Amino acid sequence: MTTTRPAAGVLAGALLLAACGTNAATGDSAGDGAAAAAHMELVADLSPADAAAVGSSVNQFGFDLLGQLTDGTENTVTSPVSAAALLAMVLAGAEGQTAADMAGVLHLQDSRDVRVGALLRELADTDDVTLSIANALWAMEGVPFEEDYLAFARDSFGATVDEVDLGSQETADDIDAWVRDQTEDRIKGIARDLELPNRDTLLVLVNAVYFLGTWTTRFDPDETRPQAFTMGDGTTATVPFMHLVGASAAVAQRDGYQMLRLPYGKDERYGMEILLPDHGVELPQLLASLDAAEWAAAVAALHPQHVTELALPTFELEWKATLNDALAALGMSSAFGGGFRPMSPAEPFLGPVVQKTYIRVDEAGTEAAAVSGAAMPSSAGGGFRVDRPFAFTISDSETGTILFLGAVTDPRG
Repeated sequence: MTTTRPAAGVLAGALLLAACGTNAATGDSAGDGAAAAAHMELVADLSPADAAAVGSSVNQFGFDLLGQLTDGTENTVTSPVSAAALLAMVLAGAEGQTAADMAGVLHLQDSRDVRVGALLRELADTDDVTLSIANALWAMEGVPFEEDYLAFARDSFGATVDEVDLGSQETADDIDAWVRDQTEDRIKGIARDLELPNRDTLLVLVNAVYFLGTWTTRFDPDETRPQAFTMGDGTTATVPFMHLVGASAAVAQRDGYQMLRLPYGKDERYGMEILLPDHGVELPQLLASLDAAEWAAAVAALHPQHVTELALPTFELEWKATLNDALAALGMSSAFGGGFRPMSPAEPFLGPVVQKTYIRVDEAGTEAAAVSGAAMPSSAGGGFRVDRPFAFTISDSETGTILFLGAVTDPRG
C-alpha cells in the first residue's frame, strides 16, 4: 500500500528487507573465532573492483525487482541494496537448487558471497551523509541452527542474533521497536506484516537502511511555490515545486530521457539521479528500457551543464509490498518450498517477504528509510499456512551502487 502527503509524480525509491532469525545464543562463542577470522580477512581484502562488481549485481537485481513490482503507473519505492542484503543472508543458509536459484536472481557468485557484507560496510563508511545499515536475526527458542550459518551472518553482515519466543507478542513488539530505532521512527514496525506473533515461525530476519542527506546546494524555501504537475493519466495536480535559478548541474541526454544528478554534502559522493522522460515518452516506456547497464552508462555520461532553472516537486511517500510473487517470477520459487538445511536441521522455508519504505524530498535534502522482513516457517512439520494472493535513484559514486530506486506517480496501495 502506498500513501503520500504532498503528492508528486516523480521517480523515487526505497526498498526494505527482513531476514531469517536463528536460535543460537546472542554472543559470539569461542567456536566462532576461526570462521570469523576467515570471513573478515576475505572482506578486508576486497578490492574496489570487487565492490563495483557486487554493486552492479545489486543494481541489476534492483531493476529486475522493480520491473516485477510496477509498470510505472503507480508510486513504487524500493531499496535494491536492502533487498539484496536480506536475501543474501537467507541465501547463506540455502543449498542445492534453492541456492542456485537465489544466487542467480541476486546475480551473485555463490551462496556465501562475502562481498555483499563488505559492500554494506563500504557504503556506510562516510561522514558526508547519514547512512546506517543494520541486520538482525531472531530465532525461535529451542530450535537448532547451524553454528557456521550464524557465524557467517554475524561476521559478514554484522547481524545480531537473538533466541526468542516468536510466538509471543512481547517479541513482536521488540522487533517493531528495533525497526523504529534503526529508521529514526520513519517506519513503525514490520511484525504484523510478517504474521507475528506465530509459533510456527522458526526464524525472522530484518534489514534496515536509513539515509539522511543535505543538498550540496540547498533550495531556498522562499522560492517554493505551487505549480501544476502532469500525472500519468494526463490530469494535473497542484503541488509545491522547489526552484534553483542559474545552477550548474551534471546532466546527460540519453535515448528517450534526461538524467540530472543532485549531490549531497561537501564530498558529493552520494547524490539523487532524476530520470525525466522526454516529451512524448511515458514513464512506463522509460522504465521498460532501463537496466543496470543503461543506468551506469547514463551516470558515466553526466557532465556539468548550466541549468537556467531547476524545478523539482517536494514529496513524501510511504510504501509497502509483499515480494513473494515478484521473487518467484524472477526465478526464486524454489526458496518458498525449502532447501535451507545448511541453516537448520528443522528445514525452514522462505515465508512472507515484506518491504516497507519511506522517503521525503524537500528544500534541505532527502530522508529515506527501508525495512524488509522475511519469516521462515518449518517445512519439517508443524503448522501449515496457505497464503492467498498476496525513476530516480540515490547512489554511491565510488561503488556505483543504487541505494534507492523507484517510480512515483500517484499514491495507491
